[in-house]
Amino acid sequence: MLRGKSRGAGGRPDDPLDAAVEDRVRAVLSLGGMPYAELPDGVQQVRLRLLERAAKGEEAPRDVSAWAAVVASNLAMDWHRAKRRQERLGERLAALRQEDARDAAETRVLSLAVAEGLDQLPDQQRQVVVLRFYADLPVRDIAAELGVPEGTVKSRLHTAVRVLRARLREGEVV
Repeated sequence: MLRGKSRGAGGRPDDPLDAAVEDRVRAVLSLGGMPYAELPDGVQQVRLRLLERAAKGEEAPRDVSAWAAVVASNLAMDWHRAKRRQERLGERLAALRQEDARDAAETRVLSLAVAEGLDQLPDQQRQVVVLRFYADLPVRDIAAELGVPEGTVKSRLHTAVRVLRARLREGEVV
């Protein structure tokens, strides 16, 4: 066992931290900025680390109180690091949500402009654009489906994309 004395009348004889050490750990955690509600978890972590040491066959620290205070201080620092990580993550997520909202609005405007542009294309050009970019078919498959040479599909695509791009620029969408 790591220590020979028990916690007194109400203490647990197998507990490696006596009441005085536990109080010191609570004080270090509290002074380290850990919230009051999380102090019992912090004390348990110190207790667990001391028990893990014993389970590994390591000797008990010469001064359990000092060792526990250092571990508690490290736990408080870890708590602050985790809190900062969470805050930064929350900030990044909030920024992404704002970007997503802006991007969604821009995407809607662009989608409407492209739909208008597609409506104004000749049927053959609209057909190859829809098959290529919306149905995601390769040029070879489009040519086979339409019964035209691949070069004709490429030519129609090129012309349609050029016309769409020009219309989008005229409308100052892109």
